[in-house]
Amino acid sequence: MTAVPYVAAMHTVAILALDDVIPSDLAMPLDVFNRTRLPGERPGYRVRVCAAEPEVDARTFTLRAHHDLSGLVDADTIVVPGTHDPTAPVPEKTLAALREAAAAGTRIASICVGTFVLAQAGLLDGLRATTHWFATDHLAAAYPDIDVDPDVLYVDNGQILTSAGAAAGMDLSLHMIRRDYGSAVAADAARLSVMPLEREGGQAQFIVNQPPAHPRGRELEPLLRWLEENAARELTLDDIAGHAGLSSRTLLRRFREQTGTTPLQWLHRARVRQAQHLLETTEHPVERVAAQVGFGSPTAFRDRFKRIAGVSPQAYRRAFRGAPR
Repeated sequence: MTAVPYVAAMHTVAILALDDVIPSDLAMPLDVFNRTRLPGERPGYRVRVCAAEPEVDARTFTLRAHHDLSGLVDADTIVVPGTHDPTAPVPEKTLAALREAAAAGTRIASICVGTFVLAQAGLLDGLRATTHWFATDHLAAAYPDIDVDPDVLYVDNGQILTSAGAAAGMDLSLHMIRRDYGSAVAADAARLSVMPLEREGGQAQFIVNQPPAHPRGRELEPLLRWLEENAARELTLDDIAGHAGLSSRTLLRRFREQTGTTPLQWLHRARVRQAQHLLETTEHPVERVAAQVGFGSPTAFRDRFKRIAGVSPQAYRRAFRGAPR
């Protein structure tokens, strides 16, 4: 393949820099998309920073953008980082540019409280969306036409995508890379970012944010690791408690205190994460995948997978295994 046709076909990501932008929200997608490589070390994306004015106030420094709002016109994806004050009004010409891009079919994604910018533009009315947990109540109150989900890492409505905090913006970026180029390229991008692969999850609108594994310490970390390694075994609550050297009652109390869930619920999610990997990377029948990850029957596996992932195993495989490389 010659250089000119490839460049012409390259996916363009435009990152919109607003005054008072949160620097990390802007830098993260800039870095992740810039470093994405296809087979043969070809770049996967052309990345540009766009702004309404030549200079952007980022509080601790001033940013000079190489592109004005016209740089949004031919972009395949627009990423909108958050600002320090998400309630501040966005200039109408910027909102108009986003509306025009949306009308043209451009994919538009927000990082953290960048969701408020999409809300001001009217792009989220009637849609499910998320943002940083500290702002979800305000988003719901200010924009009652938006179905605000505070419990997910990110939401994918197809064309319009939103993410929770900055780390979830990484998840969302990897998700979009996987949509564009498949799991192998996304996994490589995750490794370059030193990002745990299991945080990729499945389809964005169906990924429920995992509660922190050990917010008050690392007491359960060896047990969680053991559960991951032994997820394929038929484990009962007594088995898990016995391995931990605790009574079932004490284990339940400590587990809920430190993870926000129960040992068996956590185990089911670990099994589903492992099943997602197998569905993406193998041709194994669903029945074999169910057995490999520790479900007693294919029916139980399908029910639990859909409850956690929001789609059937077959639909998940179709969505995330067949993307072109």
